[in-house]
Amino acid sequence: MRGWKTILATIAVAILLSTSLGAAQHLGKLRAHSPRPVTQVQQQAEHGDSNRLALVIGNSSYPDADAPLAQIAGDSDTLASALRDDGFDVELVRNATRHDMTRAIARLQARLHPGSTVMIYFGGFGVQSRGDNYLIPVDAKIWTERDVRREGINLEDVLSELKDTGAKVRVAVVDASRRNPYERRFRSYSHGLAAIEADQNELILTSDTADHVVDETTGQHSVLMTTLVNEMKSARPIAQVFDSTRDAVAHITENRQVPAVSSALTGNVTLGPAAAGTRVSAREGLTDRPT
Repeated sequence: MRGWKTILATIAVAILLSTSLGAAQHLGKLRAHSPRPVTQVQQQAEHGDSNRLALVIGNSSYPDADAPLAQIAGDSDTLASALRDDGFDVELVRNATRHDMTRAIARLQARLHPGSTVMIYFGGFGVQSRGDNYLIPVDAKIWTERDVRREGINLEDVLSELKDTGAKVRVAVVDASRRNPYERRFRSYSHGLAAIEADQNELILTSDTADHVVDETTGQHSVLMTTLVNEMKSARPIAQVFDSTRDAVAHITENRQVPAVSSALTGNVTLGPAAAGTRVSAREGLTDRPT
């Protein structure tokens, strides 16, 4: 009898193990075919217009500067809001380190496609070196001109990388034509930015002409941004908006500041209030260090 009981017990255990293994395999198949969870960035991206993307970087707090660039904070917030109203999916990054800037640019590139219109704005310090322009992160450690090329973000390289994505229209607004806090450390230096020539389907607005600097003014917003945002409300082609902005700023400042516009657009891109029902989103601040 004991022998039969042992045999029956063994068979029961085998059946139980077989049933458990089959259930585990079935559960594994269900998991394999179940949809993966969507990341936060993917969820946010779905709510914007994938054809109109913008990256707004406002660097106002530099440890090496005598004082914060107070207007940059207000300018970047205002432009981001205006672009959202115009149907752009905007990522706003404040006081970005080099790592922050490279990551934000990489995210932007990853979302672009041949039908995209893309705008990038940078407000902060810019330095020219060997004919190229470098956007300076807030954590840059610059003592020589060589440090500029190592620590800064090459603007011309960024524009070239955006072109490589096949984006239909590429627009850049660069408010970095100011006297930088590093120039006294160099043996020789150049004021302002070097001239930038737009490539095909590209439009570039800089805050002043090449080799000139803009004097800091009082007020929450710069003359450039106040004028640009007002001109954007006119629902005209963006090239006309930039030209009107240049002319208006020159008039207001009595030619002390004359923004530079370089255009190689082959089609029209209209700026103005977004159409009713347009869904937009804003992903704000990788960093937001107090000024």
